[in-house]
Amino acid sequence: MQEVDGSIPFSSTICVAGQEDPVIVFVLIVLAAAARLLPHPPNFAPVAAIGLFAGATSGRRAGWLVPFVALLLSDLVLGFYHPVSMTFNYLAFATCLLLGAGLLSPRRGLARRSLGRVAGAVLASSAAFFLVSNFGMWASGYYPRTWAGLVECYTAALPFFRNTLASDALYSAALFGSHALLARYLGRRDVETARA
Repeated sequence: MQEVDGSIPFSSTICVAGQEDPVIVFVLIVLAAAARLLPHPPNFAPVAAIGLFAGATSGRRAGWLVPFVALLLSDLVLGFYHPVSMTFNYLAFATCLLLGAGLLSPRRGLARRSLGRVAGAVLASSAAFFLVSNFGMWASGYYPRTWAGLVECYTAALPFFRNTLASDALYSAALFGSHALLARYLGRRDVETARA
């Protein structure tokens, strides 16, 4: 979708022969998952952004399998951790997928993904990931299983939330922006090919 003013809409889809090309979406997801393997500050990872992007651009069946497998493979390389905490991290990731599907998916009748809508979804997914994953830390027994222990867990996690927000914003901008730029580039190429 080309805008009259030349801006790149976030709602662009990459189409080949009239169908969205899932290969490009999956390549972006796998590249983002591979970024987890690079050195980074604590909690500065693409996990929530991958969930948000995959939920917004992929179908719920096969499309959601790729980001889960990519996340699992990167965890295999990085090393597994406490099973309860890991389960809650994957539940937090699923929450981000659901937020992406619910807030940003064109299948939900959205005409386009505006910058404000994407920014709101990034904030929502960051908060959801923070709440669910840190609840898992508390449930894992790292903190006393009391109300005071839960409050202590969330309080101890607050300094890391800044990195979570920054990484979610950066990686979401990279994923959604790359997707929109590729859609624009491939759309022009398809038009030029059709004219030839």
